[in-house]
Amino acid sequence: MATFRLALIQLQVSSVKSDNVTRACSLVREAATQGAKIVSLPECFNSPYGTKYFPEYAEKIPGESTQKLSEVAKECGIYLIGGSIPEEDAGKLYNTCTVFGPDGTLLVKYRKLHLFDIDVPGKITFQESETLSPGDSFSTFDTPYCRVGLGICYDMRFAELAQVYAQRGCQLLVYPGAFNMTTGPAHWELLQRGRAVDNQVYVATASPARDDQASYVAWGHSTIVSPWGDVLAKAGTEETIVCSDIDLKKLAEIRQQIPIFSQKRSDLYAVEAKEP
Repeated sequence: MATFRLALIQLQVSSVKSDNVTRACSLVREAATQGAKIVSLPECFNSPYGTKYFPEYAEKIPGESTQKLSEVAKECGIYLIGGSIPEEDAGKLYNTCTVFGPDGTLLVKYRKLHLFDIDVPGKITFQESETLSPGDSFSTFDTPYCRVGLGICYDMRFAELAQVYAQRGCQLLVYPGAFNMTTGPAHWELLQRGRAVDNQVYVATASPARDDQASYVAWGHSTIVSPWGDVLAKAGTEETIVCSDIDLKKLAEIRQQIPIFSQKRSDLYAVEAKEP
């Protein structure tokens, strides 16, 4: 299966968790009717994004939100990347992505590795580590189409994570993410195109829709980028579904034409995964 359709749900997130989950599921169904085989929700899709919200909206996994994701994945017969939700486990909170297969099974759970702690004076200060703990493991899952690697938002800034996934055979990297009005225009598309070209993979980012009244205003612009660095599809700021066909034959051609993997100087440098 050399080609398949990928869809990203740019969801308008409200303060009502049940509404967010219901609308997310209905948009997943709509994406499936458009032929999508893999669908991704945005980061923090069931909760407003902010350290004050994470403890209030956090759930166990499995829990109410992930149960609904499991059901809609099975109903539609798709692979569903559940964006992320605030997860509570053993007294700690995580920013966690779950993936469900076409039979509704939980395939992997990924906890954001790199917490978003930044300070751009006069623009934005944010400390995820005030309430969240970082994950400590990589997450990939296999589909009949290709292997997929997962990151969440700030993880995209760390080229090593993408390199480890490429080494592990991933051909698509999906980053649910909510960049902001400072970093979004500067780095959102640039980082995706960089990760795609560096590793000769498809890169997709699913953002919440923009809400100018929110305490944290998301950039939006969910995007799908090819291994050549072309932007194949890109949303605006509103709630929408972004789709693109992922052509793995094209990926193989690019890797053949510019064979960087066989040309790496492993005698001089290496990126390696470690056991925590």
